[in-house]
Amino acid sequence: MVRKKIDDFKFLGETDRLMRSGGLLLVSEDEEGKPNAMTIGWGLVGTMWRKPFFTVAVRLSRHTHKLLEESGSYTVCLPAKGMENVLEVCGTKSGRNIDKFKELGLTAKRSLSVDAPYIEECPVHYECEVSFKTEVKSGQLVKELESDVYPTGNYHVLYYGLVKGVYAEESADAKLP
Repeated sequence: MVRKKIDDFKFLGETDRLMRSGGLLLVSEDEEGKPNAMTIGWGLVGTMWRKPFFTVAVRLSRHTHKLLEESGSYTVCLPAKGMENVLEVCGTKSGRNIDKFKELGLTAKRSLSVDAPYIEECPVHYECEVSFKTEVKSGQLVKELESDVYPTGNYHVLYYGLVKGVYAEESADAKLP
């Protein structure tokens, strides 16, 4: 399916809605080019340093953390209708143990502006280059949030991804849940 570059904020409302209702797919790859996808429900799309950014939170314990540290780029894919099982598996299984693309029959496609691939079955994707990162540490958050989100001390790294492009299929609106 042919994709066109679109305005960086065209799918902002859908991106936020999907993050809150089922998740998005964060895609990265290892040094050998093997892709991995992880379901995310937390992130921010907006303007930082006069540029469009998609910031994602990845726990230090996750396989994706290792991949982002190695690669420096990622894509965020908006799932199509009927991809609930993909979101479930990518949110509960580790890429250390299974090849999620093979297991789920997903197609990794080469991005236009970053090294990380995107998932062809997803009608919209953001291409992001890590431009800044910061590790959340004990004592940095208000106590209420820290005790709720980090009861075991498994903190996140926030990756600020400069949006290099957003791409969508012509019929993307109709394919989103």
